[in-house]
Parts: sequence; C-alpha cells; structure tokens
Amino acid sequence: MARLLIVEDDEGIRVPLTRALEREGYAVDGCGDGHEALARAAAAEHDLIIIDVGLPGIDGLEVCRRIREQRPSVPILFLTAQDGELDIVDGLDAGADDYVTKPFRVSELLARVRAHLRRTTVELAEAGDVRIDQAARRAWRGADELELSPKEFDLLALLVREAGRVVTRERIMAEVWDENWFGSTKTLDMHVSWLRRKLGEDASDPRHVQTVRGVGLRFEP
Repeated sequence: MARLLIVEDDEGIRVPLTRALEREGYAVDGCGDGHEALARAAAAEHDLIIIDVGLPGIDGLEVCRRIREQRPSVPILFLTAQDGELDIVDGLDAGADDYVTKPFRVSELLARVRAHLRRTTVELAEAGDVRIDQAARRAWRGADELELSPKEFDLLALLVREAGRVVTRERIMAEVWDENWFGSTKTLDMHVSWLRRKLGEDASDPRHVQTVRGVGLRFEP
C-alpha cells in the first residue's frame, strides 16, 4: 500500500482530500505547516508528497527544495491557488514533478497521483502463481506465458499490483482506459471475461479475478 503525505494548512481541503485518497486504498498522513512536513518527510516513509505552495512559516517552495535534497526520487505534487507562468516555473525549479491549480477536481488529482506512483512502481509484480514484468509487458501463470492484449495486460498488471485489495471499477476505467472515460463499463466486463479465460479460470467460480458486486474487482493470490 502506497503511503502519501499531504501538507496543506486549509483543513477544508486537507481533510476531504485525505478521505478521498484513503477511499482509493492509500495510507495518508497530513500536516498543516512546513516545519512538521520536513520532520515527517525526513522519516522517508512516503511514496508521494502533496504540498500546498502557500504554507505558513516555511513556504511550500522551500519545503519542496529541502525534501528534494533529502529524497531526490520521491514524487512531489504542488497544490497552488496561483496559475501564473512564473509561479509554475518556480514550483518546478524547486523540484516539484507536477502541480494542480486550485480549485481542482478531486478526480484529476487522483489521476495524477496514480500516474506518478505508477512511474515509481517496481517493474516486477507477483501474486500467487501469476507474475508480471511491467517493463517487458509479459505475464505468466506458473511456467506458462500468457498471450494478452494490451488492455488485458494493463488490467491484470493493476490487479496483481493491488492483490488482495478491491480495485474500484472507476479506478480501473481511469487507469486502464482513460481518466476522462465516459462510455459504458461493459467493455471492462468483456475484458474480465477474456482475462479469466486466458488464466484458465471457471467463469462461474473464478480463483483469481473475483468480482466484488457493486464495487469492483479483487485479485486473490
């Protein structure tokens, strides 16, 4: 499970954003000022950090610079109420990987969080007898390599990475298809059916790819 740190002094933003991220399955820590942010970040426990630019005390740009010195590879995403070109450049120069301008849609921020975490995800994933090589885009069940379409591979890779946890249909459509997908999710049902067949599963009693009715899918090792 990925652990995130939100540094935002406005509880009206921090609290609902924390809840939204926790619903997505992330562990989330929050704080409201730069000094606490630096202390928490020093523990190097977080896989991604979200920082508000306008923090009291030490501002977000300075917090970002100091964290970047300690942790060169951790993804950092800025929240900013300013959308001028100079502010964006300052943020990126301070070491941020991305930014979202307030007011923002939670779905957009979640999509960016997922995208940055995917880039730092280990290339190999394994659950039970299923193995995924993300870089080579190859998958195996036991000793047998699976012949998968691009979407089948992406679907299986997501489920294996999240093995044992429910992945919502909305998250699957956003990550495997497109974050702006507005079409029917029937295409997901078809791909699940094809994927189960290629895994050699009984459609009426699947071992690995299980449906959690009204929520999404869970991969059982």
